[in-house]
Amino acid sequence: MADGSTAGGRFAPGARVRTTHRDPVHHTRLPRYARGKSGVVVEPEGSHPLADIRAQGRDDFPVEPVYAVRFAARDLWGEGDHHVVLDLWESYLEPEEDEKP
Repeated sequence: MADGSTAGGRFAPGARVRTTHRDPVHHTRLPRYARGKSGVVVEPEGSHPLADIRAQGRDDFPVEPVYAVRFAARDLWGEGDHHVVLDLWESYLEPEEDEKP
């Protein structure tokens, strides 16, 4: 059950993140066009059951923090001057590593 809490999440608003690049055989709420892409956390959206596991009819789904993450359309599709915001579970995200010269 969603508890609406924001405590315990790994990412704060403004954090640069990169989505994972997995291609599971089962349902996932991480769109293919956003896999392996960089974005910025806008805000936490509370904690909710991981839809990937729940959609399989399993009852052992974890409850994870969900974040609103903003992506530049150009980064997702190669064009566009707008942004797209996706609600993504914490397990889809990793901190974006700083590129070193």
